[in-house]
Amino acid sequence: MVAQQHRLDQISNNLANVDTEGYKRDISLHKAFPELLIRRMNDDGVMRVPHRGQSLGSVDNAPMVGKLGTGVAQNEAYTIFEQGSLSETQNPFDVALQGEGFLAVDTPAGERYTRNGSFLLGPESLLVTKDGYPVLSEDGEPIQIRKNNFIIDKDGTIYASDNFPDDPRRLISMFENEWEDVEEVGRLKLVNVREPRYLRKQGGSMWNTTWESGAAEVVNGEDRPVVQQGFLEKANVNPVTEMVRMIEVNRAYEANQRAVQAQDESTGRLLNQVLRL
Repeated sequence: MVAQQHRLDQISNNLANVDTEGYKRDISLHKAFPELLIRRMNDDGVMRVPHRGQSLGSVDNAPMVGKLGTGVAQNEAYTIFEQGSLSETQNPFDVALQGEGFLAVDTPAGERYTRNGSFLLGPESLLVTKDGYPVLSEDGEPIQIRKNNFIIDKDGTIYASDNFPDDPRRLISMFENEWEDVEEVGRLKLVNVREPRYLRKQGGSMWNTTWESGAAEVVNGEDRPVVQQGFLEKANVNPVTEMVRMIEVNRAYEANQRAVQAQDESTGRLLNQVLRL
């Protein structure tokens, strides 16, 4: 029952984050305790030896009649990093990654990693997450941009127009900008780890590295994910599948509950018989 409760918690969390951009679903794995052999015992407990002239055969007074399972326990819960579907938003501040990797974000607790590319224009014209954490470039510095004055290519390089260099605080209309002359602002820091399944969730669609996952390293070349500006990666959660799993877990939990109740009732009747003797 405890193992089913852990599994139900994972499914409930997946369903709660079905609309969270960049969310990756969790699954719970169980392991079985060692099985026990069931032996049939004689009524009087006395072993009978065959008579002279009879075939010896087996003299085991407690032959094996089957196996008894002793239950299961939760072994581990880990994240499935399957690619989520991409949804077009036409918002230049939205970024989706197609492939393995993470965006680097600067938080008060240190550098963290995310697949949620729903960004905003924060104070001092910095590109920030919805929680206000600056998005990092490959040089480890926050990215400074202006509204309607930047584009991001598929490699993650950010370009700004040179048409309005005088006043960095001036917001630019989408209709007055031109892209004939551009300058490179920076390059998104895209990283990956040796074993992503051991990354630790930090909340807010953030992950942190662990000793098992290995340190985060900048991804380049063919392994670098493709950056899609104006898109968001949806959660890789299928709500129909998760609902079916929830029904299975509830039924398994109820079956275990009835078995425990039946065992308690049998034990209670046995104790009543013993007390009457």
